[in-house]
Amino acid sequence: MNNLMLISSTKNIKYLLRSLSILAITSLVLTSCGSGSKTPNKTNPNTNNGNGSGGSFTYKGEKQAATPDVIKFQTELWVNIAPADRCGGCHSDSSAKQSPMFARGDDINLAYEAVISNNLVSLASPSESRIVSKVSSGHHCWLKDPVACGDTITTWITKWAGEAGTTTNTVVLKAPAVKDIGNAKTFPLDSTAFEEIIHKPFLLKYCSNCHSESALTKQQPYFASGDIAVAYEAAKTKIRLDNPKEKDSRFVVRLGTDFHNCWSDCVANSKEMLEAIEKYALTLDAVKIDPALIVSKAVGLSDAFVLSSGGRVDTNLIAKYEFKSGKGTIAYDTSGISPAADLNLIGNVGWSSAWGIKIRDAGRAQASTANSRKLFDLINGSGEYTIETWIIPDNVTQGGNDNNPSRIVSYSGSDTVRNFTLGQYEYNYDFLNRTTKSDANGLSLTNGDAFHTNDTDQRVQATLQHAVVTFDPVNGRKIYVNGEDITQNAKDQDPDKPASLKDWDSNFALVVGNEVTGNATASNWSGNMRFLGIHKRAMSAADIAANYKVGVGAKYLLLFNISELLDTDATKYSGSFIVFEVQQIDDYGYLFANPFFVNLDGKMIDSDIPLQGVRIGVNGEEAPVGQVFANLTASLNSGKMDTAGETKGRQYLSNLGTVIAAKNGPDTDQFFITFDKIGSRPAYNRPVPSAPAAVEPAAVVGQPQIGLRRFAEINATLSVLTGVPTSNPAVYTVYQKVQQQLPTLANLDGFLAAQQMGITQLAVSYCNALVSDPTSRDQYFGSGFPFTAPVAAVFPADSANRDQIINPLLNRLFANGSVSSQPTAAEMKTVLNALITNMANCSGNACNNRTLTTVKATCSAAFGSAAMLLQ
Repeated sequence: MNNLMLISSTKNIKYLLRSLSILAITSLVLTSCGSGSKTPNKTNPNTNNGNGSGGSFTYKGEKQAATPDVIKFQTELWVNIAPADRCGGCHSDSSAKQSPMFARGDDINLAYEAVISNNLVSLASPSESRIVSKVSSGHHCWLKDPVACGDTITTWITKWAGEAGTTTNTVVLKAPAVKDIGNAKTFPLDSTAFEEIIHKPFLLKYCSNCHSESALTKQQPYFASGDIAVAYEAAKTKIRLDNPKEKDSRFVVRLGTDFHNCWSDCVANSKEMLEAIEKYALTLDAVKIDPALIVSKAVGLSDAFVLSSGGRVDTNLIAKYEFKSGKGTIAYDTSGISPAADLNLIGNVGWSSAWGIKIRDAGRAQASTANSRKLFDLINGSGEYTIETWIIPDNVTQGGNDNNPSRIVSYSGSDTVRNFTLGQYEYNYDFLNRTTKSDANGLSLTNGDAFHTNDTDQRVQATLQHAVVTFDPVNGRKIYVNGEDITQNAKDQDPDKPASLKDWDSNFALVVGNEVTGNATASNWSGNMRFLGIHKRAMSAADIAANYKVGVGAKYLLLFNISELLDTDATKYSGSFIVFEVQQIDDYGYLFANPFFVNLDGKMIDSDIPLQGVRIGVNGEEAPVGQVFANLTASLNSGKMDTAGETKGRQYLSNLGTVIAAKNGPDTDQFFITFDKIGSRPAYNRPVPSAPAAVEPAAVVGQPQIGLRRFAEINATLSVLTGVPTSNPAVYTVYQKVQQQLPTLANLDGFLAAQQMGITQLAVSYCNALVSDPTSRDQYFGSGFPFTAPVAAVFPADSANRDQIINPLLNRLFANGSVSSQPTAAEMKTVLNALITNMANCSGNACNNRTLTTVKATCSAAFGSAAMLLQ
């Protein structure tokens, strides 16, 4: 091993790489059995399905349901909306008798008729039902958040609408209101005015005890941070620049309406904040659209068509959190299964405007013990379950160990007692589950460990991931990441299967991001939770893959009106739109993808209308980066539209996507698109941007001056060095296994020992392919070499045979010379000679077949070294 240290002129780096190299060569189903109910009978259904107020509401009318559809209406929707604390308080025969009486209890058939005749529901698109929009706008919502009420009713209508499981909604586009592009104000790069007018006098002075990363009781967002850059970014979505005199800015609302942390009189403080925002807005100049641009009409996300998550498989979902509220201290369970296990946000938990919560610094989201009881009842009843999440871990360093991971989701009673936990330890997902073959902490009685992903696979990444775990008595625990079952190989499967749930405690609570104790320990998880679902069955691999394909978060169709651009007669092609699929991916950007042309007025375009150079604009100016549609060239023609399926009537223009930076936030950002050429209008003479001035590279103290080859570069380099093609079956198989283990960045600071092991495995596979093929090795090392002779006889000290093996390797490795940070060919030769000496030091029969192995080892040591890896 000491010999290996000689290769490097940079001792620490070379020692690590060399030593490791040589070592390696050695439908949302609302079930009628919830809360103790009985299975519904077709002629006399029991509507006590545990979803009504208090879990005991039943239909007591004498008139029985007349048809199967009335029965489904009764058991899935009516029983949930008819209680007096919901719609039954007004729209029933026993109260205010307000029309329409769809919640009446005397005759279920008349209630059904009231729903149908008044078009209160859309079974084809439940989320667009009148009753949903009514409640979502605040009409008699029984929760603090109308959006949660609307989502819950959507769940009940969806269940009534059809078979449980996958539901795909038909999209019927509607034209948004026509709006011209206004002169918008946006936040400048310079935060000086914000700091002097809003930050120092108000935020830093009155809010820093909580909304700062240095506060004892940290609370996101950190708009009162002492770091003005952090505070400025966090404050942008709390300030309305579009109409600052209105009281819509979140800072103003929190003081004047929510009475939150007022420093004297809330009304007066709210007025002070409003005046400060108005003053700040006056310092900003409105962005004026370039009059020479060819532009569409403007739209915002509030004008967009919201795409529901059609296609999800939610057959046995019993708790569902989409985190849509965006404010308040409760994340609502909208599964429709009573009791709703709403999560109370405790400690440092903030909202993401892209649907989600951000958990930091021992914060947690926790349901009450009483409402968590439904998990105990329904999961114990089925004997199996699924935890489904969409998450963004903050890092890959959190957690104590695999047996004490940071808690992503847990159903537990303390730090050491649980029913289940999905956790993270560095790059691993951990699954603790209390069964007949575990202790009370969910650790295996067989080996004392948690079930987890392989260390070398590095499954956890600090990016958006779909992480799902399932359990059933036969297959045990399984883990899925981004739709892939990573426990399908025999060696990766649950060692404790078969097993059954045992000794679950009904007094535990569901918690996200921490343990129920709230201790600031290794159990804290830090990251974004975008979606959480608990299913009472183990989902199949196909269903999990389907949910992964659907994705997560708010998705929209943005319709840009181009009717006036297609012809000098603005009415000739009225109803013409370019439509983008848009998703807010986080607080800082929007994904624009898959644009298509559509005409909503049924106007036919019989001849080609040219379209060139599409760009996306935000708040009065084209986005400076992300313009992937700038080179788009197409001809709009009704004859090119799809003629069948969900995309009927659409002419798709591109399958690309791009991220556009957010400016003022999703509530106020206004979008438009520009064209270099469209229709018969003169083309826009776009100025050619001048090349930016060359910038001298920054000399950062302590930054490495050398870098790593990345995974694809390593594979290609080894192929060139050995002459073995990357398509070689044996090599290709190894590369697919270790690809995610290889370096993804050139930065030397991020290099890990596990990455070197992957490099070594790949180098060994290439060298094995080279040396095992008689034709290839003779061409490489020269014919006549005694590969089958005993190793001691082939490689005596200072023999020509050694040079015959080492020299071709070094000639390829140093074909372009070496740099100062790499070992020299002479240093490398010394080490390889020492390796051959060690390999040849054997006796007896062990030496007879060792020559091939020695050549492979020498090749692997050379090509798996820092001389190959560093650049």
